[in-house]
Amino acid sequence: MRIRHSLAVLVLVAFCARASFAQQVPRPAGEFAISMSNGGQTLLSQYSGKVVLLMFMFTTCPHCQHTTQLLNPIAKEYASRGVQIVAAAFNDGAAQLVPGFIAQYQPVFPVGYATREPVNEYLQHAPGKPTYVPELVFIDRNRVIRAQITGSDDFFKDQDKNIRAMLDTLLKEPVAAKKTTAHKKRS
Repeated sequence: MRIRHSLAVLVLVAFCARASFAQQVPRPAGEFAISMSNGGQTLLSQYSGKVVLLMFMFTTCPHCQHTTQLLNPIAKEYASRGVQIVAAAFNDGAAQLVPGFIAQYQPVFPVGYATREPVNEYLQHAPGKPTYVPELVFIDRNRVIRAQITGSDDFFKDQDKNIRAMLDTLLKEPVAAKKTTAHKKRS
């Protein structure tokens, strides 16, 4: 009896620990900074009011390279509708590898780099959790993360169709009215 009770407690603790590290969606899209090869920085807040597709990737990953090529026509087609695609490489040596990646794959959207720790924190990855790239984060016009798709997900079996469907869904949603405060003029 005692062994069963201990085993049940152990299973419950493991389940709670796993659940505490699961990505919460939807959740507010906090600020994220992407370093660019030109020395500048791109902030997610620059795209407030737009639907954002944020791709976390490795420059050396064939799936990420394929997704970049697939995203080029989507970025061109959806830009006028209020969609911004941006990517951050976070593999070892990404700062040095991004310029070559850009030259080879010619993304029509900003591609920069970040270090692994802030990426894992932003993605709410558990410490030691395996990373499957690319990882796509869909952010609505109200700066809420609505979907987070990891590279091992079935979503990628027909990613062109699925990405377009997700963007279309987010574009149909209304933008929340901004709260304004009236300032009274003192006489």
